[in-house]
Amino acid sequence: MTCVWFRATLHLCRLRLASGCGTRRKYDLFSPPVQNGARERTLSALRAVAGDEGVCVGAALREQHGRDESVHRCRPPDVVVFPRCVEEVSALAKICHHHRLPIIPFGTGTGLEGGVGALKGGVCFSLRKMDQVLDLHQEDFDVTVEPGVTRKGLNSYLRDTGLWFPVDPGADASLCGMAATSASGTNAVRYGTMRENVLNLEVVLADGTVFCTAGRGRRPRKTSAGYNLTNLFVGSEGTLGLLTKATLRLYGLPESTVSAVCSFPSVQAAVDSTVQVLQAGVPIARIEFLDDVMIDACNRFNSLSYPIMPTLFLEFHGSSRSLEEQVTITEEITRENSGSDFSWAEDEETRAQLWKARHDAWYAALALRPGCKAYSTDVCVPLSRLPQIIVETKQDLITNNLTGPIAGHVGDGNFHCIMVLNPEDPEEVKRVHEFTERLARRALAMDGTCTGEHGVGLGKRALLREELGPLAMEVMQGLKATLDPKNLMNPGKVL
Repeated sequence: MTCVWFRATLHLCRLRLASGCGTRRKYDLFSPPVQNGARERTLSALRAVAGDEGVCVGAALREQHGRDESVHRCRPPDVVVFPRCVEEVSALAKICHHHRLPIIPFGTGTGLEGGVGALKGGVCFSLRKMDQVLDLHQEDFDVTVEPGVTRKGLNSYLRDTGLWFPVDPGADASLCGMAATSASGTNAVRYGTMRENVLNLEVVLADGTVFCTAGRGRRPRKTSAGYNLTNLFVGSEGTLGLLTKATLRLYGLPESTVSAVCSFPSVQAAVDSTVQVLQAGVPIARIEFLDDVMIDACNRFNSLSYPIMPTLFLEFHGSSRSLEEQVTITEEITRENSGSDFSWAEDEETRAQLWKARHDAWYAALALRPGCKAYSTDVCVPLSRLPQIIVETKQDLITNNLTGPIAGHVGDGNFHCIMVLNPEDPEEVKRVHEFTERLARRALAMDGTCTGEHGVGLGKRALLREELGPLAMEVMQGLKATLDPKNLMNPGKVL
């Protein structure tokens, strides 16, 4: 019986999608068929909620909100609104729902897959004015924040509490934006990604309905109550609803921190060391990989002198006694894999200098070809397949005469090629596009994923279908059709 119901549901989803259900809009806010009266009435309704200063139709601001840090071209919305509270978000969403206007959430614009482009026009909800830390429970290690609070802003707020939020994607992204893309970064090997660190979300659906994914005010460390709605919205990239509050796990600041750099004769040796360190149960906080091309670029950019070899950057957190044990075990493992002597650093200034090469990798890569642009790829594979995919990827870059130094969160099997290209050269742009497609399919062939942390956005929708298969995609489309039947939430992304 369950199987029959499930197939019937999927059949209904297929019919709705095939008939264009949810894709047709009543009108485009600024398109020629719209009479000025209708346009002005819509803008007047938006201003009645957000105020005159909270509604902007200026070209410059619309263009600013039509792009992120990706290579995808700017797709500006028709209007940008700046709500100040969840009640305003809800009221504005109801207006958009009534007029069938697309809704595009915007945090800080630091995404890398074109997730904020207004493909069908509509209204961009810029959430930067909602920037309050609402509830901090130090004894429970959790905090609730509004969508305009950034990662660095939260950690600055927590500075004197002995707590911190460790998920670090590099950019000072908004925390709800990080939840929307399921961000992670350098600390994920120990502290997990956003999926493991979001306890509850307040969500405004396309029709303006407000609900909390784990129940209003709930913040237990674990639960087995009902479907995991929180993780349904983590990684949804604004296609299911607007995230207006996030309750997050916090961690105690480590008593001591030690960083190290170690070079290896091959990618295999570096990855073998990583796997063995994890198998030994060392609770390493960060373990980052840079290939020889990236190390060379970093040396030139920062006047450093690291050996031009595959290199690991490591960081350990804990008490002084536990750090001594972690370091001893790690040194033994790297030595057995022909790793060089460690360069160690414990004080904050020296650690910052040691990590400078990793932190400046983007700018170092850009400096290889002044005047060009950069695009960061993102795939993830099982750890055992990491040496093979990196070696094959490096050969692919050489064969196709492409500049793409490699950096990665090796402890998770996640790595990036920072592709440096001339966007005015259509032939090179084509070669880069074809390379990124091959890289993603190479990862899929090795039981990996087309995106470990950047998200799907615009560029990886076809790859997502290859990764999940048609049945899983139909289930996702069915969820989308249920929560957003008019297809107003960030249309054209993910699915």
